Amino acid sequence: MTTANKITILRILLVPFFVVEVLYYTKEGYEIHRLFAIVSFGLAAICDGVDGYVARHYNQRSELGAILDPLADKLLLVSGIVVLSFDHSPYLESVPLWLTGTIIGRDMLILIGMLLIRLVVGKVKVRPRIIGKVATVLQMAVVLWILLHWADKWLRVLSLATAICTGISGLLYVWDGSRQLSAHPSSSPKPKA
Repeated sequence: MTTANKITILRILLVPFFVVEVLYYTKEGYEIHRLFAIVSFGLAAICDGVDGYVARHYNQRSELGAILDPLADKLLLVSGIVVLSFDHSPYLESVPLWLTGTIIGRDMLILIGMLLIRLVVGKVKVRPRIIGKVATVLQMAVVLWILLHWADKWLRVLSLATAICTGISGLLYVWDGSRQLSAHPSSSPKPKA
Protein backbone atom coordinates (compact mmCIF):
# COMPACT_ATOMS: atom_id res chain seq x y z
CA MET A 1 0.00 0.00 0.00
CA THR A 2 1.76 3.13 -1.23
CA THR A 3 1.43 6.59 0.29
CA ALA A 4 -0.35 7.76 -2.87
CA ASN A 5 -2.92 4.97 -2.49
CA LYS A 6 -3.49 5.87 1.17
CA ILE A 7 -4.20 9.47 0.15
CA THR A 8 -6.63 8.21 -2.51
CA ILE A 9 -8.43 6.06 0.06
CA LEU A 10 -8.73 9.14 2.30
CA ARG A 11 -10.39 10.93 -0.64
CA ILE A 12 -12.88 8.08 -1.00
CA LEU A 13 -13.65 8.16 2.74
CA LEU A 14 -14.32 11.93 2.57
CA VAL A 15 -17.12 11.47 0.00
CA PRO A 16 -19.86 10.15 2.34
CA PHE A 17 -18.90 12.73 4.97
CA PHE A 18 -19.25 15.49 2.36
CA VAL A 19 -22.66 14.23 1.20
CA VAL A 20 -23.99 13.89 4.76
CA GLU A 21 -22.84 17.42 5.64
CA VAL A 22 -24.56 18.89 2.56
CA LEU A 23 -27.77 17.05 3.41
CA TYR A 24 -27.67 18.19 7.04
CA TYR A 25 -27.10 21.77 5.94
CA THR A 26 -30.00 21.71 3.48
CA LYS A 27 -32.27 20.16 6.10
CA GLU A 28 -31.40 22.27 9.13
CA GLY A 29 -29.60 25.31 7.70
CA TYR A 30 -26.78 25.29 10.26
CA GLU A 31 -23.72 26.95 8.77
CA ILE A 32 -21.35 24.54 10.52
CA HIS A 33 -22.60 21.77 8.21
CA ARG A 34 -21.96 23.91 5.12
CA LEU A 35 -18.46 24.68 6.44
CA PHE A 36 -17.75 20.97 6.99
CA ALA A 37 -19.05 20.21 3.48
CA ILE A 38 -16.77 22.87 1.97
CA VAL A 39 -13.74 21.68 3.96
CA SER A 40 -14.28 17.99 3.17
CA PHE A 41 -14.85 18.65 -0.55
CA GLY A 42 -11.89 21.04 -0.71
CA LEU A 43 -9.65 18.60 1.14
CA ALA A 44 -10.64 15.77 -1.20
CA ALA A 45 -9.98 18.02 -4.22
CA ILE A 46 -6.55 19.01 -2.88
CA CYS A 47 -5.72 15.37 -2.13
CA ASP A 48 -6.48 14.62 -5.79
CA GLY A 49 -3.48 16.70 -6.79
CA VAL A 50 -1.34 15.51 -3.88
CA ASP A 51 -1.75 11.79 -4.56
CA GLY A 52 -0.91 12.31 -8.23
CA TYR A 53 2.19 14.31 -7.31
CA VAL A 54 3.31 11.70 -4.77
CA ALA A 55 2.76 8.86 -7.25
CA ARG A 56 4.77 10.59 -9.99
CA HIS A 57 7.49 12.23 -7.89
CA TYR A 58 8.23 9.22 -5.68
CA ASN A 59 7.58 6.59 -8.36
CA GLN A 60 4.61 5.10 -6.48
CA ARG A 61 2.44 4.33 -9.48
CA SER A 62 0.60 1.06 -9.02
CA GLU A 63 -2.19 -0.97 -10.60
CA LEU A 64 -4.32 -0.36 -7.51
CA GLY A 65 -3.71 3.38 -7.82
CA ALA A 66 -4.67 3.30 -11.49
CA ILE A 67 -8.07 1.94 -10.43
CA LEU A 68 -8.59 3.88 -7.19
CA ASP A 69 -7.62 7.35 -8.45
CA PRO A 70 -10.26 7.72 -11.18
CA LEU A 71 -12.78 5.95 -8.93
CA ALA A 72 -12.17 8.52 -6.18
CA ASP A 73 -12.56 11.36 -8.72
CA LYS A 74 -15.85 10.00 -10.01
CA LEU A 75 -17.26 9.29 -6.56
CA LEU A 76 -16.47 12.81 -5.36
CA LEU A 77 -17.64 14.68 -8.43
CA VAL A 78 -20.73 12.65 -9.27
CA SER A 79 -21.91 12.64 -5.64
CA GLY A 80 -21.35 16.39 -5.42
CA ILE A 81 -23.10 17.14 -8.70
CA VAL A 82 -26.01 14.79 -7.98
CA VAL A 83 -26.65 15.91 -4.39
CA LEU A 84 -26.58 19.55 -5.52
CA SER A 85 -28.91 18.89 -8.46
CA PHE A 86 -31.90 18.68 -6.12
CA ASP A 87 -33.79 21.77 -5.04
CA HIS A 88 -32.27 22.82 -1.73
CA SER A 89 -33.66 26.35 -1.64
CA PRO A 90 -33.41 28.60 0.22
CA TYR A 91 -30.10 27.19 1.43
CA LEU A 92 -28.25 26.32 -1.79
CA GLU A 93 -28.53 26.91 -5.51
CA SER A 94 -28.94 23.85 -7.71
CA VAL A 95 -26.68 22.43 -10.38
CA PRO A 96 -28.61 22.72 -13.66
CA LEU A 97 -30.06 19.34 -14.61
CA TRP A 98 -28.64 19.63 -18.14
CA LEU A 99 -25.15 19.83 -16.62
CA THR A 100 -25.85 16.84 -14.38
CA GLY A 101 -27.08 14.90 -17.42
CA THR A 102 -24.00 15.87 -19.43
CA ILE A 103 -21.59 14.76 -16.70
CA ILE A 104 -23.35 11.50 -15.87
CA GLY A 105 -23.99 10.74 -19.56
CA ARG A 106 -20.33 11.21 -20.42
CA ASP A 107 -19.21 9.03 -17.51
CA MET A 108 -21.67 6.27 -18.45
CA LEU A 109 -20.54 6.43 -22.08
CA ILE A 110 -16.90 6.15 -21.02
CA LEU A 111 -17.67 3.22 -18.71
CA ILE A 112 -19.61 1.32 -21.39
CA GLY A 113 -16.87 2.05 -23.94
CA MET A 114 -14.15 0.82 -21.58
CA LEU A 115 -16.06 -2.40 -20.92
CA LEU A 116 -16.59 -2.94 -24.66
CA ILE A 117 -12.91 -2.32 -25.45
CA ARG A 118 -11.87 -4.61 -22.60
CA LEU A 119 -14.08 -7.40 -23.97
CA VAL A 120 -12.96 -7.01 -27.58
CA VAL A 121 -9.35 -5.85 -27.35
CA GLY A 122 -8.42 -7.16 -23.90
CA LYS A 123 -6.68 -4.01 -22.69
CA VAL A 124 -7.91 -0.43 -22.49
CA LYS A 125 -5.45 2.35 -23.26
CA VAL A 126 -6.67 5.58 -21.66
CA ARG A 127 -5.00 8.72 -22.90
CA PRO A 128 -5.76 11.58 -20.53
CA ARG A 129 -6.08 14.95 -22.24
CA ILE A 130 -5.86 18.46 -20.91
CA ILE A 131 -9.54 19.12 -21.77
CA GLY A 132 -10.56 16.26 -19.45
CA LYS A 133 -8.49 17.73 -16.64
CA VAL A 134 -10.04 21.16 -17.29
CA ALA A 135 -13.52 19.57 -17.19
CA THR A 136 -12.70 17.94 -13.84
CA VAL A 137 -11.48 21.24 -12.38
CA LEU A 138 -14.58 23.05 -13.67
CA GLN A 139 -16.87 20.39 -12.18
CA MET A 140 -15.15 20.87 -8.82
CA ALA A 141 -15.50 24.63 -9.25
CA VAL A 142 -19.27 24.33 -9.83
CA VAL A 143 -19.70 22.39 -6.58
CA LEU A 144 -17.55 24.81 -4.58
CA TRP A 145 -19.25 27.83 -6.22
CA ILE A 146 -22.63 26.63 -4.98
CA LEU A 147 -21.36 25.75 -1.51
CA LEU A 148 -19.64 29.14 -1.15
CA HIS A 149 -22.86 31.02 -2.11
CA TRP A 150 -21.13 32.96 -4.86
CA ALA A 151 -23.01 35.03 -7.48
CA ASP A 152 -25.81 33.11 -9.18
CA LYS A 153 -25.38 34.70 -12.63
CA TRP A 154 -21.77 33.51 -12.92
CA LEU A 155 -22.84 29.99 -11.96
CA ARG A 156 -24.69 29.75 -15.28
CA VAL A 157 -21.56 30.80 -17.19
CA LEU A 158 -19.41 28.36 -15.22
CA SER A 159 -21.97 25.58 -15.77
CA LEU A 160 -21.98 26.20 -19.52
CA ALA A 161 -18.17 26.14 -19.71
CA THR A 162 -18.18 22.94 -17.64
CA ALA A 163 -20.73 21.27 -19.93
CA ILE A 164 -18.76 22.23 -23.06
CA CYS A 165 -15.45 20.92 -21.71
CA THR A 166 -17.13 17.77 -20.35
CA GLY A 167 -18.83 17.12 -23.69
CA ILE A 168 -15.64 17.67 -25.72
CA SER A 169 -13.64 15.40 -23.42
CA GLY A 170 -16.34 12.73 -23.78
CA LEU A 171 -16.21 12.97 -27.58
CA LEU A 172 -12.42 12.63 -27.49
CA TYR A 173 -12.73 9.50 -25.34
CA VAL A 174 -15.20 8.08 -27.87
CA TRP A 175 -12.76 8.95 -30.67
CA ASP A 176 -9.87 7.22 -28.88
CA GLY A 177 -12.03 4.20 -28.07
CA SER A 178 -13.26 3.80 -31.63
CA ARG A 179 -9.65 3.95 -32.86
CA GLN A 180 -8.66 1.21 -30.41
CA LEU A 181 -11.55 -0.95 -31.57
CA SER A 182 -10.93 -0.37 -35.28
CA ALA A 183 -7.20 -1.18 -34.90
CA HIS A 184 -8.00 -4.57 -33.41
CA PRO A 185 -8.08 -7.55 -35.84
CA SER A 186 -11.60 -8.53 -34.71
CA SER A 187 -12.89 -5.29 -36.26
CA SER A 188 -11.66 -6.27 -39.74
CA PRO A 189 -14.11 -7.90 -42.13
CA LYS A 190 -13.80 -11.67 -42.48
CA PRO A 191 -12.30 -12.80 -45.76
CA LYS A 192 -14.69 -14.47 -48.21
CA ALA A 193 -14.35 -18.22 -48.40
